[in-house]
Amino acid sequence: MDFIVGQIVKAKAGREKNSFFIIIAVDEAYAYICDGKSRKLDKPKKKKLIHLAPTSTVAQRFSTNREVRKSLSEFISFAKIV
Repeated sequence: MDFIVGQIVKAKAGREKNSFFIIIAVDEAYAYICDGKSRKLDKPKKKKLIHLAPTSTVAQRFSTNREVRKSLSEFISFAKIV
């Protein structure tokens, strides 16, 4: 599966293992991810694509850290229901 900007992903490795993030940029082997709390939009985490598990959800709005946190919390609360 290809990774796209705005997609919600789960970290499979590293310190952030099992945490959810939104992709804000993608290049050939890396994605730049943020969660709006510890990793903000102005300083995203550079993570290899092989260490990310894609979801089928794409966030519609993520231009501020607040919107990123809201999108992720809605996704996580919905995922717990399903």
